[in-house]
Amino acid sequence: MSGRPGAGPAVVIRDAAPADLAIIRTIYSHHVLHGLASFEEVPPDAAEIERRYRDILARGLPYVVVESGGRVAGFAYAGPYRTRPAYRYTVEDSVYIAPDDVGRGLGQAALSEIIRRAGDRGFRQMIAIIGDSGNRPSIRLHEKVGFRHAATLQAVGFKFGRWVDTVLMQLGLGPGASSLPDR
Repeated sequence: MSGRPGAGPAVVIRDAAPADLAIIRTIYSHHVLHGLASFEEVPPDAAEIERRYRDILARGLPYVVVESGGRVAGFAYAGPYRTRPAYRYTVEDSVYIAPDDVGRGLGQAALSEIIRRAGDRGFRQMIAIIGDSGNRPSIRLHEKVGFRHAATLQAVGFKFGRWVDTVLMQLGLGPGASSLPDR
């Protein structure tokens, strides 16, 4: 997919590649160290980022990067929501944008692409697990693409010396729960 989600350089969304993992790690590390979008407290090393990337691909799930002006400005992927077999038609989204590129529509473009790809692969539900009920930008991003609020789990995380909520949002993919999945 290409386009111009906001004013500025041309935007391209493409499959993430091994060559992108260093910048993916840099972007993610920033969010681990400075935000509540991730409840990790120590950024994973390069080997762990690669392991996670390969695991997503091995499961046949989408993992994309968003480029702006020819450079990677963010990434998104769909991962398993839970590993038990009954959850096999449900995925969880993750979207991270470089701090200097937040607010330019790149997250919405990347999230829309993984929603499309997950639906095309037969998944029926996507769950967003948003760290911090005060994370209005992430909540608004998910609302813009059709997610609805499902629950708020109060004070389930502890990061940066304070208790943090988790907001659960949900989006039906394709026919959602209106029909049984293909076997």
